[in-house]
Amino acid sequence: MASPALPAEAPPARFDTLALDPKLLRAVADSGYLLMTPIQAKAIPLVLAGRDVMGAAQTGTGKTAAFSLPLLQKMLKHESSSTSPARHPVRALVLAPTRELADQVANSVKTYSKHTQLRATVVFGGIDMKPQTAELKRGVEVLIATPGRLLDHIEAKNCSLSQVEYVVLDEADRMLDIGFLPDLQRILSYLPKTRQTLLFSATFSPEIKKLANSYLQDPILVETARPNATASTVEQRFYRVEDDDKRNAVKQLLRTRAITQSIVFVNSKLGAARLARAFERDGLRTQALHGDKSQDERLKALASFKAGEVDLLVATDVAARGLDIADLPAVFNFDVPFNAEDYVHRIGRTGRAGASGLAITLVSRDDARLVSDIEKLIKKKLDIEALEIEDDRPRRAPRRDEGERDSAREDDGRRSSAAPAGDRPAPAPRRHAPAAPSDPFFSKPYEAQAGIEPVWEKSAAQASTPTGGLSRYIKAKKRVASLLGGK
Repeated sequence: MASPALPAEAPPARFDTLALDPKLLRAVADSGYLLMTPIQAKAIPLVLAGRDVMGAAQTGTGKTAAFSLPLLQKMLKHESSSTSPARHPVRALVLAPTRELADQVANSVKTYSKHTQLRATVVFGGIDMKPQTAELKRGVEVLIATPGRLLDHIEAKNCSLSQVEYVVLDEADRMLDIGFLPDLQRILSYLPKTRQTLLFSATFSPEIKKLANSYLQDPILVETARPNATASTVEQRFYRVEDDDKRNAVKQLLRTRAITQSIVFVNSKLGAARLARAFERDGLRTQALHGDKSQDERLKALASFKAGEVDLLVATDVAARGLDIADLPAVFNFDVPFNAEDYVHRIGRTGRAGASGLAITLVSRDDARLVSDIEKLIKKKLDIEALEIEDDRPRRAPRRDEGERDSAREDDGRRSSAAPAGDRPAPAPRRHAPAAPSDPFFSKPYEAQAGIEPVWEKSAAQASTPTGGLSRYIKAKKRVASLLGGK
């Protein structure tokens, strides 16, 4: 069972007040960070002290630095400039649920360790294993991985986890949601029993706490906000919009609120692809991001969006966690998420690091239950506003049926008859259907000819004549030649 959260006693506000190596502090300063977030101020001293930690904080509050900086500090004693792979075994393992999150964590770790001799790499699925294998064979101290691809490398004997001292489960609730629990259990079975384990996530469910009790030793629970709370810097707006009007609503809100960039979240991969093509036809620079895209396509789409070359990123929940996009002004929930916790993660893509953000959710009449689940999760009553859609689509006049056209012609005739004779327009000549050709032979009635007996009467008379005293329903026996057995 996790120990109760320790009381906060005036945590240090600046990174340079921590017991970190100057090389790490220099890297932090190069990144433009001076002040710590609450989760960093509470978690870093505990990790430096060697304690197992369960860290719960709102998304976008710096959880990556909260576990990577102290682990890098503790691994500096193993720092080596040797090129031998044996001098660079895997000592820290970070597991992440998605490729995007794993890649982002790896970039942060490489940024913080750039002035050291420590090596870091990332492995995930969707791309060729050969470059990853070459990196692992060279030796790395910090390995960031998704569970499935890491098991592939373990089975191929590309890496050994026998010297791992530190393990981090990042966004562990998401890993359980997408069915990674068996993979996690297999991976943790390869690790030494004596290790320091950290578990960081924006939300904690009973299943996560059960997992922590199984694999963490006397963990300390660090919470900087109520679980599943949304960031106070994010303005949340809910609009009642029918499904057919949602695309126009997004375009209208982009225009009226002067939003330059946004992520539009949908619930399905097919819906993301179709909506992205529709926005592209509307003249917006759009990219789609979903699980059917290759990893190379997903990374290129993210790079284009971060570089400002794309206005809208239409994405499924693969982009709901871990994506750190600086100064993202807004996110749209085109579809209300099926899982209420995904709402917290979706809107966490904006309003990061203390900046303000806007989260807009479009609610249709079928979304009442999903909105109710969100209200229960965040413990807040949501006000759903009406949105008047400015429909600028060209409208075609409704077609009148034949009856309306006939009545209109009758009205025109009555109006023309009531007008003076001199003002009346000349009546249009009426067209009549051509008469069908007639033949007098086929038109005259039947006339019987004298002296000719009708055929049907003759047949009836023949049928009534008895044959050999037998019934007329019995056919006469045919004669058969004697050579064929006849008499």
